[in-house]
Amino acid sequence: MYKNSERFITAFNRIDKALKSQLNKKEMGFSRAVRVLSDSNATIKRYYEDLLEFAELRNAIIHNRIDVSYAIAEPHDTIVERIEKIEEDFTSPKQVKNAFIKQVVTFQLNDSMQKLLQVVRDRGLTKLPIYENQDFKGLITHKGIARWIANSMNDGQQITDATAKDILEYEKSDNHLFISEEMSVYEAADVFTEQVEKGNRLAALLITKTGKEDEKLVGIITNWDIMEI
Repeated sequence: MYKNSERFITAFNRIDKALKSQLNKKEMGFSRAVRVLSDSNATIKRYYEDLLEFAELRNAIIHNRIDVSYAIAEPHDTIVERIEKIEEDFTSPKQVKNAFIKQVVTFQLNDSMQKLLQVVRDRGLTKLPIYENQDFKGLITHKGIARWIANSMNDGQQITDATAKDILEYEKSDNHLFISEEMSVYEAADVFTEQVEKGNRLAALLITKTGKEDEKLVGIITNWDIMEI
């Protein structure tokens, strides 16, 4: 059975090799590579502090060996499992198509408010993509529906008369972004974070094959989904 130190060093070396491969700089040290790549790689950014700490632990294991087969600094099981997970996430990142692709319910611009509310009630959906034939028109959320209801009370408009088009007038046009199904789940999480930093809280990311609006919608990632990553 492999010792924890052996498993740790194996995972560390694989991460080190992958770092240098992505940067195309074979002579760059591990910690330096982590710092450089953390600006552009979502996985490295997420595990930045862990990786720098693992670099110190790796040095302790390597430089404090009594002999080839015995290391004084023997990592705990949780540490080994952590670095092995990071290795997997970095070298084989999970793509959104493997986590969030599913049959998407879409609606037409002239669909009635009653139809939308029935789907919300029966299926628990809170993000409703709206199309006019094949053209994407916007994303209706529970907040947009609530705003429409509040305003319709003043206007005297009946729910039976309302359509998806009416509700879209109460939605922000920038409450969503389209992304490619090849994007990693950590990159998707970063998109939400970056938009918040710009003052825009997205309701959802809409997944298509290459991230283009005119392609078939194959999945939706909500901000609640991202919190579970």
